[in-house]
Amino acid sequence: MQELTRIDRIWTAYPGIKTNNRLLQVVQFIYSAFGLQLNSNVPIPGLVALSARPRLGIKLWLGLKPAWLKEKQQVQELWYVSPYKIESGQPKLMVWKLGSTDRFKLLYGEGVEFIIDLAGGEIWATWSEELTLEDTATFLLGPVLGFVLRLRGVTCLHASAVVIEGQTVVFIGKAGAGKSTTAAAFTKQGYRVLSDDIVALAEQDNTFLVQPAYPRIRLWSKSVDILYGKPDALPRLVPTHPTWDKRYLDPTGGLQFQSEPLPLRAIYLLGSRTAEPAAPYIEPVPTQQALISLIANTYANILLDKEMRTEEFKCLSQVVGLVPVQRVSAHADPAYLPKLCDVIVEDFQNIIA
Repeated sequence: MQELTRIDRIWTAYPGIKTNNRLLQVVQFIYSAFGLQLNSNVPIPGLVALSARPRLGIKLWLGLKPAWLKEKQQVQELWYVSPYKIESGQPKLMVWKLGSTDRFKLLYGEGVEFIIDLAGGEIWATWSEELTLEDTATFLLGPVLGFVLRLRGVTCLHASAVVIEGQTVVFIGKAGAGKSTTAAAFTKQGYRVLSDDIVALAEQDNTFLVQPAYPRIRLWSKSVDILYGKPDALPRLVPTHPTWDKRYLDPTGGLQFQSEPLPLRAIYLLGSRTAEPAAPYIEPVPTQQALISLIANTYANILLDKEMRTEEFKCLSQVVGLVPVQRVSAHADPAYLPKLCDVIVEDFQNIIA
Protein backbone atom coordinates (compact mmCIF):
# COMPACT_ATOMS: atom_id res chain seq x y z
CA MET A 1 0.00 0.00 0.00
CA GLN A 2 1.31 3.45 -0.92
CA GLU A 3 2.32 5.50 2.12
CA LEU A 4 0.10 8.52 2.72
CA THR A 5 1.62 11.98 2.61
CA ARG A 6 1.63 14.08 5.75
CA ILE A 7 -1.36 16.11 4.57
CA ASP A 8 -3.25 12.97 3.53
CA ARG A 9 -2.69 11.54 6.99
CA ILE A 10 -4.10 14.70 8.55
CA TRP A 11 -7.23 14.60 6.41
CA THR A 12 -7.68 10.86 7.02
CA ALA A 13 -7.30 11.27 10.76
CA TYR A 14 -9.69 14.21 10.86
CA PRO A 15 -12.49 13.47 8.39
CA GLY A 16 -14.84 15.92 10.15
CA ILE A 17 -13.12 18.97 8.70
CA LYS A 18 -16.33 20.05 6.90
CA THR A 19 -18.44 19.85 10.04
CA ASN A 20 -15.78 21.35 12.33
CA ASN A 21 -15.38 18.12 14.34
CA ARG A 22 -12.12 16.80 15.78
CA LEU A 23 -9.97 19.48 14.21
CA LEU A 24 -6.28 19.75 15.04
CA GLN A 25 -5.48 22.02 17.98
CA VAL A 26 -1.76 22.35 17.29
CA VAL A 27 0.11 24.28 14.60
CA GLN A 28 1.10 21.91 11.82
CA PHE A 29 1.26 23.97 8.63
CA ILE A 30 3.29 27.10 7.93
CA TYR A 31 2.58 29.59 5.13
CA SER A 32 3.50 33.08 4.00
CA ALA A 33 1.16 35.67 2.44
CA PHE A 34 1.27 39.47 2.14
CA GLY A 35 4.43 39.61 4.24
CA LEU A 36 2.76 37.72 7.10
CA GLN A 37 3.75 34.29 8.37
CA LEU A 38 0.67 32.15 8.92
CA ASN A 39 0.90 29.15 11.26
CA SER A 40 -2.23 27.01 10.82
CA ASN A 41 -3.69 23.93 12.51
CA VAL A 42 -5.01 22.57 9.17
CA PRO A 43 -3.98 22.87 5.48
CA ILE A 44 -5.29 26.02 3.79
CA PRO A 45 -6.50 25.65 0.18
CA GLY A 46 -4.56 27.87 -2.20
CA LEU A 47 -1.43 28.25 -0.09
CA VAL A 48 1.87 26.36 -0.40
CA ALA A 49 3.24 25.10 2.92
CA LEU A 50 6.75 26.13 3.97
CA SER A 51 9.26 23.75 5.50
CA ALA A 52 10.71 26.21 8.04
CA ARG A 53 9.95 25.94 11.72
CA PRO A 54 7.30 28.28 13.13
CA ARG A 55 8.52 31.74 14.15
CA LEU A 56 6.67 34.80 15.32
CA GLY A 57 3.65 35.18 13.08
CA ILE A 58 -0.12 34.78 13.03
CA LYS A 59 -1.57 31.56 14.35
CA LEU A 60 -4.68 30.35 12.55
CA TRP A 61 -7.15 28.08 14.33
CA LEU A 62 -9.60 26.89 11.68
CA GLY A 63 -12.74 25.19 12.94
CA LEU A 64 -12.12 26.38 16.50
CA LYS A 65 -13.11 29.23 18.83
CA PRO A 66 -10.84 30.79 21.48
CA ALA A 67 -11.23 29.51 25.01
CA TRP A 68 -11.59 33.07 26.31
CA LEU A 69 -14.62 33.80 24.11
CA LYS A 70 -17.79 33.68 26.17
CA GLU A 71 -20.51 35.50 24.32
CA LYS A 72 -22.50 36.51 27.44
CA GLN A 73 -19.47 37.87 29.26
CA GLN A 74 -17.65 39.62 26.44
CA VAL A 75 -18.35 43.32 26.05
CA GLN A 76 -19.27 43.66 22.40
CA GLU A 77 -19.27 47.00 20.60
CA LEU A 78 -20.84 46.94 17.16
CA TRP A 79 -18.25 48.68 14.98
CA TYR A 80 -19.46 48.23 11.41
CA VAL A 81 -22.50 46.91 9.53
CA SER A 82 -22.30 46.53 5.76
CA PRO A 83 -25.07 48.38 3.88
CA TYR A 84 -25.17 45.44 1.46
CA LYS A 85 -27.20 42.30 2.13
CA ILE A 86 -26.98 38.75 0.82
CA GLU A 87 -30.00 36.82 -0.54
CA SER A 88 -31.13 35.78 2.95
CA GLY A 89 -31.42 39.44 3.95
CA GLN A 90 -28.47 39.29 6.35
CA PRO A 91 -25.84 42.06 6.20
CA LYS A 92 -22.88 41.03 4.09
CA LEU A 93 -20.55 41.77 7.00
CA MET A 94 -20.85 42.80 10.65
CA VAL A 95 -17.84 43.69 12.83
CA TRP A 96 -17.67 43.95 16.63
CA LYS A 97 -14.93 45.01 19.02
CA LEU A 98 -14.66 42.47 21.84
CA GLY A 99 -13.81 44.12 25.13
CA SER A 100 -10.23 44.97 24.18
CA THR A 101 -9.43 47.28 21.29
CA ASP A 102 -7.19 44.51 19.94
CA ARG A 103 -9.96 41.91 19.62
CA PHE A 104 -12.58 41.79 16.87
CA LYS A 105 -15.35 39.53 15.63
CA LEU A 106 -16.23 39.45 11.94
CA LEU A 107 -19.47 37.73 10.93
CA TYR A 108 -20.24 37.25 7.24
CA GLY A 109 -23.84 36.81 6.16
CA GLU A 110 -23.00 33.46 4.55
CA GLY A 111 -22.27 32.00 8.00
CA VAL A 112 -18.49 32.39 8.40
CA GLU A 113 -17.21 33.87 11.66
CA PHE A 114 -13.69 35.09 12.45
CA ILE A 115 -12.30 36.10 15.83
CA ILE A 116 -9.15 38.23 15.64
CA ASP A 117 -6.80 38.80 18.57
CA LEU A 118 -4.37 41.32 17.16
CA ALA A 119 -2.20 41.58 20.29
CA GLY A 120 -1.91 37.80 20.55
CA GLY A 121 -1.40 37.34 16.83
CA GLU A 122 -4.19 34.76 16.51
CA ILE A 123 -7.21 34.24 14.24
CA TRP A 124 -9.99 31.70 14.83
CA ALA A 125 -12.53 30.73 12.16
CA THR A 126 -15.74 28.71 12.30
CA TRP A 127 -18.38 28.16 9.65
CA SER A 128 -21.88 26.77 9.26
CA GLU A 129 -22.65 23.16 8.31
CA GLU A 130 -23.54 24.22 4.77
CA LEU A 131 -20.08 25.65 4.12
CA THR A 132 -16.61 24.14 3.73
CA LEU A 133 -13.00 24.97 4.48
CA GLU A 134 -12.66 26.15 0.87
CA ASP A 135 -15.47 28.67 1.44
CA THR A 136 -13.79 29.89 4.61
CA ALA A 137 -10.40 30.20 2.90
CA THR A 138 -11.84 32.61 0.30
CA PHE A 139 -12.77 35.00 3.13
CA LEU A 140 -9.55 34.42 5.07
CA LEU A 141 -7.19 35.04 2.15
CA GLY A 142 -9.04 38.17 1.08
CA PRO A 143 -10.94 40.51 3.39
CA VAL A 144 -9.83 38.99 6.71
CA LEU A 145 -6.08 39.16 6.11
CA GLY A 146 -6.64 42.51 4.41
CA PHE A 147 -8.33 43.73 7.60
CA VAL A 148 -5.47 42.38 9.74
CA LEU A 149 -2.92 44.15 7.56
CA ARG A 150 -4.79 47.44 7.88
CA LEU A 151 -5.02 47.01 11.67
CA ARG A 152 -1.25 46.56 11.68
CA GLY A 153 -0.82 49.84 9.82
CA VAL A 154 -0.01 48.33 6.42
CA THR A 155 -1.42 50.31 3.50
CA CYS A 156 -3.02 47.98 0.98
CA LEU A 157 -4.25 48.71 -2.53
CA HIS A 158 -7.19 46.88 -4.06
CA ALA A 159 -5.10 45.84 -7.02
CA SER A 160 -3.06 43.20 -8.83
CA ALA A 161 0.71 43.19 -9.27
CA VAL A 162 3.10 41.65 -11.81
CA VAL A 163 6.86 41.74 -12.29
CA ILE A 164 8.39 43.56 -15.27
CA GLU A 165 12.15 44.07 -15.58
CA GLY A 166 12.61 42.86 -12.00
CA GLN A 167 10.31 45.52 -10.54
CA THR A 168 6.65 45.68 -9.54
CA VAL A 169 3.92 47.05 -11.77
CA VAL A 170 0.49 47.43 -10.16
CA PHE A 171 -2.96 47.57 -11.78
CA ILE A 172 -5.74 49.43 -9.95
CA GLY A 173 -9.29 50.31 -10.94
CA LYS A 174 -12.93 49.94 -10.04
CA ALA A 175 -14.59 46.54 -9.70
CA GLY A 176 -14.78 44.99 -13.15
CA ALA A 177 -11.99 47.16 -14.57
CA GLY A 178 -9.94 44.05 -15.40
CA LYS A 179 -7.19 44.03 -12.77
CA SER A 180 -7.02 40.25 -12.40
CA THR A 181 -7.69 39.67 -16.09
CA THR A 182 -4.78 41.94 -17.03
CA ALA A 183 -2.48 40.19 -14.55
CA ALA A 184 -3.50 36.80 -15.97
CA ALA A 185 -2.85 38.07 -19.51
CA PHE A 186 0.70 38.94 -18.42
CA THR A 187 1.19 35.42 -17.03
CA LYS A 188 0.35 34.04 -20.46
CA GLN A 189 3.32 36.02 -21.76
CA GLY A 190 5.62 34.53 -19.13
CA TYR A 191 5.59 37.33 -16.53
CA ARG A 192 5.53 36.54 -12.81
CA VAL A 193 2.71 37.55 -10.48
CA LEU A 194 3.26 39.06 -7.03
CA SER A 195 -0.30 39.51 -5.85
CA ASP A 196 -3.94 39.55 -6.86
CA ASP A 197 -6.72 41.54 -5.18
CA ILE A 198 -4.58 42.83 -2.28
CA VAL A 199 -1.30 44.69 -2.82
CA ALA A 200 0.41 45.23 0.54
CA LEU A 201 3.01 48.03 0.62
CA ALA A 202 6.04 48.17 2.91
CA GLU A 203 8.17 51.32 3.02
CA GLN A 204 11.92 50.73 2.96
CA ASP A 205 14.82 53.06 2.17
CA ASN A 206 12.72 55.72 0.41
CA THR A 207 10.92 53.19 -1.72
CA PHE A 208 7.92 50.90 -1.36
CA LEU A 209 8.16 47.13 -1.58
CA VAL A 210 5.19 45.07 -2.70
CA GLN A 211 4.77 41.96 -0.54
CA PRO A 212 4.12 38.64 -2.32
CA ALA A 213 0.65 37.24 -1.69
CA TYR A 214 0.12 33.60 -2.68
CA PRO A 215 0.21 31.74 -6.03
CA ARG A 216 -3.35 32.23 -7.27
CA ILE A 217 -5.32 34.63 -9.44
CA ARG A 218 -9.09 34.58 -9.06
CA LEU A 219 -11.01 35.04 -12.29
CA TRP A 220 -14.64 35.18 -13.34
CA SER A 221 -15.62 32.57 -15.93
CA LYS A 222 -16.07 35.34 -18.52
CA SER A 223 -12.40 36.27 -18.13
CA VAL A 224 -11.38 32.60 -18.26
CA ASP A 225 -13.29 32.29 -21.54
CA ILE A 226 -11.48 35.34 -22.96
CA LEU A 227 -8.04 34.14 -21.89
CA TYR A 228 -8.29 30.37 -22.35
CA GLY A 229 -11.04 29.81 -24.91
CA LYS A 230 -13.77 28.37 -22.69
CA PRO A 231 -15.30 29.43 -19.35
CA ASP A 232 -14.52 26.15 -17.56
CA ALA A 233 -10.86 25.95 -18.63
CA LEU A 234 -9.77 26.57 -15.02
CA PRO A 235 -10.99 24.87 -11.81
CA ARG A 236 -13.70 26.39 -9.66
CA LEU A 237 -12.57 28.32 -6.63
CA VAL A 238 -15.19 26.55 -4.50
CA PRO A 239 -16.28 23.27 -6.16
CA THR A 240 -19.17 22.77 -3.72
CA HIS A 241 -20.80 26.01 -4.90
CA PRO A 242 -21.52 25.51 -8.62
CA THR A 243 -23.43 28.80 -8.81
CA TRP A 244 -20.42 30.82 -7.65
CA ASP A 245 -18.78 31.77 -10.92
CA LYS A 246 -15.21 32.24 -9.67
CA ARG A 247 -12.29 30.18 -10.91
CA TYR A 248 -8.58 30.29 -10.22
CA LEU A 249 -5.25 30.19 -12.00
CA ASP A 250 -2.36 28.62 -10.08
CA PRO A 251 1.04 27.11 -10.98
CA THR A 252 -0.61 24.00 -12.45
CA GLY A 253 -2.29 26.31 -14.99
CA GLY A 254 0.90 28.16 -15.86
CA LEU A 255 1.10 30.88 -13.22
CA GLN A 256 4.64 31.87 -12.25
CA PHE A 257 4.77 33.32 -8.74
CA GLN A 258 7.21 35.88 -7.37
CA SER A 259 7.89 34.77 -3.81
CA GLU A 260 10.12 37.67 -2.71
CA PRO A 261 9.10 41.35 -2.33
CA LEU A 262 10.11 43.76 -5.08
CA PRO A 263 10.09 47.58 -5.34
CA LEU A 264 7.00 49.32 -6.65
CA ARG A 265 7.94 51.19 -9.82
CA ALA A 266 4.70 52.07 -11.64
CA ILE A 267 0.94 52.07 -11.12
CA TYR A 268 -1.51 51.72 -14.00
CA LEU A 269 -5.06 52.94 -13.49
CA LEU A 270 -7.42 50.85 -15.63
CA GLY A 271 -10.13 53.16 -16.88
CA SER A 272 -13.07 52.70 -19.20
CA ARG A 273 -12.75 50.53 -22.28
CA THR A 274 -13.08 52.18 -25.66
CA ALA A 275 -13.50 51.22 -29.31
CA GLU A 276 -11.21 54.03 -30.47
CA PRO A 277 -8.76 52.87 -33.15
CA ALA A 278 -5.86 54.20 -31.05
CA ALA A 279 -6.70 51.94 -28.09
CA PRO A 280 -5.08 50.66 -26.05
CA TYR A 281 -3.18 53.78 -25.08
CA ILE A 282 -1.66 55.29 -21.93
CA GLU A 283 -1.65 58.80 -20.47
CA PRO A 284 0.04 60.20 -17.35
CA VAL A 285 -2.18 61.09 -14.37
CA PRO A 286 -1.49 64.41 -12.57
CA THR A 287 -0.24 63.95 -9.02
CA GLN A 288 -3.37 65.23 -7.28
CA GLN A 289 -5.67 63.04 -9.40
CA ALA A 290 -3.31 60.10 -8.86
CA LEU A 291 -3.58 60.51 -5.08
CA ILE A 292 -7.38 60.61 -5.25
CA SER A 293 -7.38 57.46 -7.40
CA LEU A 294 -5.16 55.59 -4.94
CA ILE A 295 -7.28 56.62 -1.96
CA ALA A 296 -10.38 55.37 -3.81
CA ASN A 297 -8.69 52.04 -4.49
CA THR A 298 -7.30 51.08 -1.10
CA TYR A 299 -8.30 47.76 0.44
CA ALA A 300 -10.69 47.46 3.41
CA ASN A 301 -10.90 51.26 3.66
CA ILE A 302 -14.49 51.06 4.98
CA LEU A 303 -13.11 49.69 8.26
CA LEU A 304 -10.57 52.44 8.91
CA ASP A 305 -10.95 54.89 11.76
CA LYS A 306 -9.85 58.54 11.56
CA GLU A 307 -6.29 57.86 12.72
CA MET A 308 -5.86 55.01 10.24
CA ARG A 309 -7.13 57.18 7.39
CA THR A 310 -4.64 59.91 8.30
CA GLU A 311 -1.75 57.44 8.17
CA GLU A 312 -3.05 56.05 4.90
CA PHE A 313 -3.15 59.54 3.37
CA LYS A 314 0.46 60.17 4.42
CA CYS A 315 1.59 56.86 2.94
CA LEU A 316 -0.20 57.32 -0.38
CA SER A 317 1.09 60.90 -0.66
CA GLN A 318 4.59 59.45 -0.46
CA VAL A 319 3.73 56.81 -3.05
CA VAL A 320 2.56 59.29 -5.70
CA GLY A 321 5.66 61.37 -5.00
CA LEU A 322 7.88 58.42 -5.83
CA VAL A 323 5.93 56.33 -8.32
CA PRO A 324 4.33 57.44 -11.61
CA VAL A 325 0.63 56.73 -12.04
CA GLN A 326 -0.57 56.19 -15.62
CA ARG A 327 -4.11 55.93 -16.95
CA VAL A 328 -4.80 53.03 -19.32
CA SER A 329 -7.58 53.13 -21.90
CA ALA A 330 -8.03 49.51 -22.95
CA HIS A 331 -9.76 48.44 -26.13
CA ALA A 332 -13.30 47.15 -25.72
CA ASP A 333 -12.45 44.10 -27.83
CA PRO A 334 -10.83 41.41 -25.61
CA ALA A 335 -8.74 40.31 -28.60
CA TYR A 336 -6.57 43.37 -27.87
CA LEU A 337 -5.45 42.03 -24.47
CA PRO A 338 -2.02 40.87 -25.74
CA LYS A 339 -1.51 44.30 -27.32
CA LEU A 340 -2.49 45.91 -24.02
CA CYS A 341 0.31 44.00 -22.30
CA ASP A 342 2.77 45.11 -24.99
CA VAL A 343 1.73 48.77 -24.63
CA ILE A 344 2.15 48.63 -20.84
CA VAL A 345 5.58 46.99 -21.12
CA GLU A 346 6.72 49.60 -23.65
CA ASP A 347 5.47 52.44 -21.46
CA PHE A 348 7.14 50.95 -18.39
CA GLN A 349 10.46 50.59 -20.21
CA ASN A 350 10.27 54.30 -21.05
CA ILE A 351 9.65 55.06 -17.36
CA ILE A 352 12.71 53.20 -16.14
CA ALA A 353 14.97 54.23 -19.02
